[in-house]
Amino acid sequence: MPRATSTAESQADLATRFHALAAEWKASRGHSSSVNSWAKLPAYRAIIDLGPEVIPLLLRELQASPDHWFWALKELTGENPVTPASRGNVAEMAKCWLDWGKQKGYQW
Repeated sequence: MPRATSTAESQADLATRFHALAAEWKASRGHSSSVNSWAKLPAYRAIIDLGPEVIPLLLRELQASPDHWFWALKELTGENPVTPASRGNVAEMAKCWLDWGKQKGYQW
């Protein structure tokens, strides 16, 4: 079940930290096309370390601009709603996760 952050200030702090790490991750990917190496970058790992509270932020990112947040979501939730037919298609994978988020009651 989604867990609410205790205060609006801590939510804002979490969002600020998340966005800074997301920007760092995107910048540090460079020209590599290896999704496996992207998921091992320090900023990506730091996002996961922020805990389940970042799930709505990840879903918002997927909605705004689909990207490879799937490993983080899978690690944070223990689930993988991506259908076999959607694998390898970032837009379709994002849709699977967004549908999952709605079913689980997340708001972003």
